[in-house]
Amino acid sequence: MERPRLKEALNIPNCMCYFRILLIPLFVWRFATAETAADYYLAGGIVALSGLTDLFDGKIARRFQMVTELGKFLDPLADKLTLGALLLCMALRRPALWPLMALFAVKEGFMAVMGMLLLRRGRKLDGAMWFGKVCTATLYLAAAVLLLFPGLPGGVQNGIALLCAAVMAATLGLYVPVFRRMWRESAR
Repeated sequence: MERPRLKEALNIPNCMCYFRILLIPLFVWRFATAETAADYYLAGGIVALSGLTDLFDGKIARRFQMVTELGKFLDPLADKLTLGALLLCMALRRPALWPLMALFAVKEGFMAVMGMLLLRRGRKLDGAMWFGKVCTATLYLAAAVLLLFPGLPGGVQNGIALLCAAVMAATLGLYVPVFRRMWRESAR
């Protein structure tokens, strides 16, 4: 990735990504110190704000021709950091979510390793596939629901976790052939 110019580095979509990254410690602090339903609502509001920002940064970048290589790196990085922090915080409070955290780590680890290996061969996955976007949206929505409704029955919480696990596993399964094809093409 070539070094971005200051104007590109500070365009509106990239600043929205920086903002999302800055929201992470705020969310972690609000969640870690939460004692009342109102505290969880505030943490959920931070997640919702991050999710909305994620929804609009790419649309703005494409609509106003502000797509940059830096933005293509920052957006998924902000997603991974945010979702990783969300899952970790929630797993610390709800031990039943540790398998979901482990699946997230496996999925993201696979994506990172394959991305680096392909980059060494001069290839890269240019943007998220539709199923990756569905997975991200599902995780954001599930986290917001679990935060905004902390009193949900355990069975409902487990059902939400199972839905997230199924979506993540399916996403990983759909990315495997994409990376396999790219790997074969890069060997030519």
